Amino acid sequence: MQAILDATASQGEPIQELLVTHGKIPTLVEELIAVEMWKQKVFPVLCRLEDFKPQNTFPIYMVIHHEASIINLLETVFFHKEVCESAEDTILDLVDYCHRKLTLLVAQSGHGGPSEEEESQYSTPMQELQKQAELMEFEIALKALSVLRYITDCMDSLSLSTLSRMLSTHNLPCLLVELLEHSPWSRRERGKLQQFESGRWQTVVPSEQQKLSKLDGQVWIALYNLLLSPEARARYCLTSFAKGQLLKLRAFLTDTLLDQLPNLADLQGFLAHLALVEAQSPKKDLVLEQMPEIWERLERENRGKWQAIAKHQLRHVFSPSEQELRLQARRWAETYRLDVLEAVAPERPRCAYCSAEASKRCSRCQNEWYCCRECQVKHWEKHGKACVLAAQGDRAK
Repeated sequence: MQAILDATASQGEPIQELLVTHGKIPTLVEELIAVEMWKQKVFPVLCRLEDFKPQNTFPIYMVIHHEASIINLLETVFFHKEVCESAEDTILDLVDYCHRKLTLLVAQSGHGGPSEEEESQYSTPMQELQKQAELMEFEIALKALSVLRYITDCMDSLSLSTLSRMLSTHNLPCLLVELLEHSPWSRRERGKLQQFESGRWQTVVPSEQQKLSKLDGQVWIALYNLLLSPEARARYCLTSFAKGQLLKLRAFLTDTLLDQLPNLADLQGFLAHLALVEAQSPKKDLVLEQMPEIWERLERENRGKWQAIAKHQLRHVFSPSEQELRLQARRWAETYRLDVLEAVAPERPRCAYCSAEASKRCSRCQNEWYCCRECQVKHWEKHGKACVLAAQGDRAK
């Protein structure tokens, strides 16, 4: 929550600095993959156990929600190049994680969430939990897309193994082309175009339908980095399959899109050249290639134990007494206080004088926001005394 607050307010970002300084990015990546594996290997077994009849699904929901919390934090901090570099060898595991999520996203084909009629059909707590987990999986995949895009911004500092993983093993450019084709974050509901934004499906008015969505923008920027950065151009093998897939992009590169992302003119030129050259034969130029190890290690350590883990967790974790549940709920309520959640909401601050969207802050007290210098001057008569007192109080501290 604090990382999002800092990023929204465009302040210094101490959370990102602490994560880098204390080497915590690899820890977060391992935690992310551990929860992903639990959801795939343990959760289905847990749901099939005969004595699994939870009175309250809150403890399970918090485990499922944990993956969303971590990927959300990573999306917030990976904007900074030093965070990507501090991931060290786990960047390979994170690339694999993002690939798994994007592959699932391609399969969504615009059905990322139920319609209002479908939502009313889920009545039991477990049905509701499974539906929430499905929707959350969709949102997690969208966050993984953003994380992958930020990784591609660091092409010049990625290891050869990471580049090979992205370009050869997973062929991410072709996967991103499929994402653009399917556009799982867009759908038509009752004849109206809807896009998934800020955690929900929103109807797009006709005048805004030509506007590039944030998610489409992330895909285009990632494609630009993967195809046009010097590191990628030297290593990406343009086979006949890759050539056929990439040339599909020409249909999307309209004048309207180029007006919104002018850098894509370079991509358009690249595709025009690609159409004229011969396809290449597949090649693999890395003799020794580093491999991701977190998923493999966790699977190896727990293979054959999923049933036992599910039974143990049913007894000791997911069957809390009413008193334990109350204590847990109180702890979460204190963590997610309403005032904190309101501050995290992605609304821009408002001008203290005219209430317009504000981008400038009072440099002395840091308490009031303004849209322009004129409004700050007009508001000074009212704000001046409080500003001086606040500044003096800060100095006294």
